[in-house]
Amino acid sequence: MPDDVATARAAAEEESAFSHPPVDPDVTAAYGDHPDQVIDFYTPRATEPAPLVVVLHGGAWRAAYDRRHITPFAGFLAHRGFAVANVEYRRGADGPDSVGAAGRWPDTFDDVAAALDALPALVREALPGADPRRTVITGHSAGGHLALWAAARHLLPADTPWRTDRPAPLRGVVALAPIADFTVAHKLDVCAGAAVQLLGGEERFADRVPYADPARLLPTGIATTLVQGRTDDVVPHTVAEAYTEAAAKAGEVVGLTLLEEVGHFPLIDPAADACAVVAEEIAQLAW
Repeated sequence: MPDDVATARAAAEEESAFSHPPVDPDVTAAYGDHPDQVIDFYTPRATEPAPLVVVLHGGAWRAAYDRRHITPFAGFLAHRGFAVANVEYRRGADGPDSVGAAGRWPDTFDDVAAALDALPALVREALPGADPRRTVITGHSAGGHLALWAAARHLLPADTPWRTDRPAPLRGVVALAPIADFTVAHKLDVCAGAAVQLLGGEERFADRVPYADPARLLPTGIATTLVQGRTDDVVPHTVAEAYTEAAAKAGEVVGLTLLEEVGHFPLIDPAADACAVVAEEIAQLAW
């Protein structure tokens, strides 16, 4: 495909995904004191009890992108019969010289760990119709990284407070165009070096990557599927393929659904066929 045609299609996909009005949650609950430490809950629009889908939004871990852009996707899942928990977390970085930087170390990871730990109690209060025994975690792009990471906390080095003593009680993970392998993402300069920024820069990258890179935290023992557009020019499919190869070397089979003529954003666009594929992948693990 000519470059100008591919660029135009990618732009149209992004415009479509961001054209939907935000969908307000039914309930919002805090899991900490910071304004970003909140979870939006969406009641399932179907027979209860319903599987619980935990959503982690993308945006290269940068402050400009919050959970609001993925609320149409959360609402879409609720209308498909899922109970939904849309997690916010701290992004960006502190200080006047860090405008546009990706993530905060260790705050971004602190928040995801704290949100998942607080979730069972919050779900009992906010979503009585949810069945937490059938929980699937999903995330898009940088959120896909966080979903894979959250499912691998029992494999983290022993000197981190994020480590758990057993695997998370999940039915599975569905990671959407995830930044799943930091070494490959670094080589490809995915999202303008976001993975390196998340870990505090080049001087910290090597030391911190064992605590953050899902491709190094395998095998998880949790059913995992990656969904990826083959024409994604934001997070190329080679990143997802590197993760599945790392999983295979670790003795784990990870599913990879590659969608032809699909880029980065249709995976979370309720108007796109790719979004229905994502919902079906989630349903296969949840039910």
